[in-house]
Amino acid sequence: MSAEPGSTHHVLILGGTTEARRLAEALAEDPSYRVTTSLAGRVTSPVLPPGEIRIGGFGGPAGLASWIGVHRVTRLIDATHPFAERMSFNAAEAAALSGVPLLALRRPGWSPGPGDAWTFADSLAEAAALLPGMGSRAFLTTGRMGLHSFADLNDTWFLVRSVDPPAAPRPPRLEVLLARGPFTLADERELLTRHRIDVLVTKDSGGSATAPKLAAAREAGIPVLVVRRPAVPEDVVEADSVQVTLDLLRRRAEDRRAR
Repeated sequence: MSAEPGSTHHVLILGGTTEARRLAEALAEDPSYRVTTSLAGRVTSPVLPPGEIRIGGFGGPAGLASWIGVHRVTRLIDATHPFAERMSFNAAEAAALSGVPLLALRRPGWSPGPGDAWTFADSLAEAAALLPGMGSRAFLTTGRMGLHSFADLNDTWFLVRSVDPPAAPRPPRLEVLLARGPFTLADERELLTRHRIDVLVTKDSGGSATAPKLAAAREAGIPVLVVRRPAVPEDVVEADSVQVTLDLLRRRAEDRRAR
C-alpha cells in the first residue's frame, strides 16, 4: 500500500511476531493507513508482512523518536515478542519523547491446566539451575539467543528447534533441528516420542502458534519448565489481540476526525 504523505495515518509496527504480521496485513487493506513494520533482523529470511519494511535497530529511544518524527509516524504499535523487554521500554520512552501515542499488542500468556506439571522460573539462568533435577533429555524452546544460559550443563542432552543455526556458546550435548513453525499437535507428539524427550523447557510466549508442544507434553506426562515473562512498561495502553488493536486504532482515528 502506498499513499501521499499526510493523507494517511502512518502506523509504525515494532514487529517480529505473528500478531504483528497479521496487523500489518489488516491495515494494508485499508487505504487510510500507511504501514511500516520494523524487524530486528535476527532471522536470516523472515516472513515479511505487506507494507514498508525496516530492518535493524534505531539506536535507542532517542533514535526511535527521531525516526518517528522524520517519517511522520502518527501511531506506534509495540507488537514485539513478550521477551523483547528492552524494545518495549525503548518504545515507551520514544513515545514520550515524540508525543506519538503508543499501543502495545501483547498476546495473553499461558496458564497450566488439569494434567499439566509446570515449574516456573524467573529467568533463563534459574531455569538452567532447575533443569538437571527435572530430566535428562530436554526439548529446549527458549530461543537460540539464550542457549548460553545452558552451556555449562554437561549431563543434559538438548534438542533445539530453530529457523537459523544457533551460535556458541551452547550446550555440549546438543542436536539442532532447523524448522519454521507453526507446528501441529501431531508434529509435537512425534517429536517428543522420536527424541525420547523427558522435559520441556519454554518461555511463556503465549499465543496459539507454539502451544501444541504444551498439549503434547501434557498428554505424555512430561514436566514443563516455564520461564516467566519479564516486566513491561507501566501506563501503556494494551490490546490482547489483533482485532482489539484495530478497533482501538480506528476509534482514535474517528475521534481525531471529529475534533
